[in-house]
Amino acid sequence: MATIGEPPRDDRRVAGLDGIRGLTALYVVVHHCWLLSFPGYPANTGPAWLGWLVHGRLAVIVFIVLSGFSLAIAPARHGWQLGGARRYTLRRARRILPAYWAALIASALIATLVPYLPHSEPPTFGSFAVYALLLQDAVAAPAPNGAFWSIAAEAGLYLAFPLVLLLRRRAGAVVTLAVVTVPVVVAGLLFPALSTGSRAVGYTLELAPLFTVGVLAAGVVAAGERVRRLPWPGLAALAAAPVLAVIAVKGSVWTVTNYYWVDLAVGPAIALFLAAVATGRPAPLVRLLRSGPLQSLGDFSYSLYLIHMPVVALVSTLVVTPLIGSRPAAFAVIVTLVVPLCLVTARLFAAVFEKPFRSYTA
Repeated sequence: MATIGEPPRDDRRVAGLDGIRGLTALYVVVHHCWLLSFPGYPANTGPAWLGWLVHGRLAVIVFIVLSGFSLAIAPARHGWQLGGARRYTLRRARRILPAYWAALIASALIATLVPYLPHSEPPTFGSFAVYALLLQDAVAAPAPNGAFWSIAAEAGLYLAFPLVLLLRRRAGAVVTLAVVTVPVVVAGLLFPALSTGSRAVGYTLELAPLFTVGVLAAGVVAAGERVRRLPWPGLAALAAAPVLAVIAVKGSVWTVTNYYWVDLAVGPAIALFLAAVATGRPAPLVRLLRSGPLQSLGDFSYSLYLIHMPVVALVSTLVVTPLIGSRPAAFAVIVTLVVPLCLVTARLFAAVFEKPFRSYTA
């Protein structure tokens, strides 16, 4: 998943982003509760009114766009300068690796002790090494934690970030977006196996334009008043409406099969929404996103993303499913048990493995 937090430093902050991170991470938790309660994915075998929980993948897309946006806030305010490659690399490593490695060890132990858990497989030495080195987007290996696929993809995007900034600085926003997006579109058209269906590796390719559009959208923080006063909320709604309409009409099976294209289509809407939040609109929503509980949730949302899957799987497999036959009732009980348990566990996990390693000045 994506890194879901940025250090609270004035030139790297936009009010409301932590709230978005927190709500998105919470959605992923509930999505996995739904996934284990109603087998048959990508078909929606649960109640129609819960159909909005099918698309956990789109939450990851929010994280990817948000990550590009967050990382680019400070460069956008300083002429698109990175501020030092070594400083950037160390800050990113401290931000994601300690918590990720701790979650990897914990997930591997749980997968070994309870080898029949869904969305995890007992690790081998080789598979553990693949995940420890963040190579799972390039090398297929059994996953000790089904949520870890996106961490490697985002790590690859972090490596590309300085190049995206350089291109933005030298060639402008339009050329930057074209250079990153056109090859992805061409590859998807020429190789249908890449753009339809599921695959084990290679997600960084299709996520690169989404990360880039987030980077470019961060330019709004340094833009003049004329640009900042554009109707960003309305533009975001206009961009999202056709994508949501297609998802509703085509259904979840078609959508999941075509996530490659759906991801690319929904990315601009997310970027426009972030631009709206960065300009303080819509004001009631920004106030909600800035509220204490959502700020707090966003503060440990990376840890929540990292550790929630084993918790969901353990509660569902060992506690709820053997006792409750009704799937809707099982879902309700799983959510009731899992959400507070995940929140408490993630907050404690973040206190030990995440917050001590954050660097605000390096």
